[in-house]
Amino acid sequence: MIYVPYEMRPYRPCVGIMLVNKQGGIFVGQRIDAKGDAWQMPQGGMEEGETPHQAAVRELWEETGCESVRYITELDAWLSYDVPPALADRIWDAKYRGQTQKWVALLFEGEESEINLGAHTPEFSAWRWAKKEELAHLAISFKRDVYKSVVHQLWPRVEAALAGASTPQETP
Repeated sequence: MIYVPYEMRPYRPCVGIMLVNKQGGIFVGQRIDAKGDAWQMPQGGMEEGETPHQAAVRELWEETGCESVRYITELDAWLSYDVPPALADRIWDAKYRGQTQKWVALLFEGEESEINLGAHTPEFSAWRWAKKEELAHLAISFKRDVYKSVVHQLWPRVEAALAGASTPQETP
């Protein structure tokens, strides 16, 4: 493997998922592999040929076991963040400096008993429904700006869909 300096590495393309329940709670999971109290919304890499919506549904199932979801909307732009250099050297075979994410909002229409953190390879040790105001505070420091942007840009569309002011968009 050829070592690429951190500053020259690309971002890993992935999806972020804002899973919302009918009461406006947002799913967050406590990272199994993080020290401290790091919570995050589901996210994961996109496979070759996947649309963001397809990747979001697959990643959501892998991380939470949830299948009873309905597409609400997604951000038009990609949001990126850098991971600390020491961490970037240990993960993803040191190929990336961080992630660039397409954020997708999904409505959870199932029963909470459907949530199964062990459905695939576990990434979370616990889960809960969070308020939008909590998200940035709950996230690990290098993801906080992205979480603030997600709430600012995506939440108005989610809130409108929850209120019935607009019909969720057609699945792309």
